[in-house]
Amino acid sequence: MHTNMIDIDGVELWTEEFGDVTHPPILLVMGSMTQGVLWPDEFVGRLVAAGRRVIRYDHRDTGKSATFDFAKQPYTWHDIRDDVLRVMDAYGLDSAHLVCHSAGGLLGQFIAADHPERVRTLTVIGSSPLGGREGEVIMRALTGQPQPEGSLPPPRPEFVAHFQKAIAAPPPADRREQVERMIEEARVLHGIGLPFDEDAERRLQERVLERARDLSSLVNHRLAHAACPDFEPADDVLGRITAPTLVIEGTHEPAKPGHSAIIAERIPGAELLMIEGMGHLLPPQRYEQLATAIVRHTTR
Repeated sequence: MHTNMIDIDGVELWTEEFGDVTHPPILLVMGSMTQGVLWPDEFVGRLVAAGRRVIRYDHRDTGKSATFDFAKQPYTWHDIRDDVLRVMDAYGLDSAHLVCHSAGGLLGQFIAADHPERVRTLTVIGSSPLGGREGEVIMRALTGQPQPEGSLPPPRPEFVAHFQKAIAAPPPADRREQVERMIEEARVLHGIGLPFDEDAERRLQERVLERARDLSSLVNHRLAHAACPDFEPADDVLGRITAPTLVIEGTHEPAKPGHSAIIAERIPGAELLMIEGMGHLLPPQRYEQLATAIVRHTTR
């Protein structure tokens, strides 16, 4: 394992590399406002043991990567997308296997469509189809507005109930309360199909807090998304993707239920894999199944 701080185009990003540099490279891309260490160490280890070179990183304004004063240094989701390419450039990778989670899947879809030469294969986990306006669907659900005809399936009731309560709650009084709220959010995103390890989640969230330069900077990702409404184009972006694509969703996905089937339908030749009992997060009970599927998919 090697940890590197890279600086390309004035953007400092924390990265971590595992495995033999001669092995096929997998770049792990996490979701919005999420640190790279949310890719579980044991899951990463399984990929490395199967003969993959694995790289994970913190998005800008998360974890140990650079934080920005958005008023003075605004950016958009196009910039967050281009950070994926910056990481690849820093490691001298002309192309890589992209494995993307949640909103990271939107980044992966966009890169696969616009820069096909950089993507060997694409794996999208717990994500939504680019162009589906998933954020609008969630906001309508949280505010009780009806969904327009033809919109993506809305989040499950337990997801809506939790985040309606979270939005109305006052800021946490102290660190302990903040960790407890993060655990409760993880419990909802975990789904209802597999046991939830509260102690392990507490250790993870403490780690997230400890390594964050400035936890308040996470909100910049929302500002960046609002700054570029054209990030999700209306044309058939997914139809342009030529990279072999694996789309994964848990049978208990609370945030984006059924979205993976739409992605798989719109990307030519894409494969859909449903993981029994999994919610939105990556549960320890399914590390082996997930890693096995990804290793098979990246054997190209």
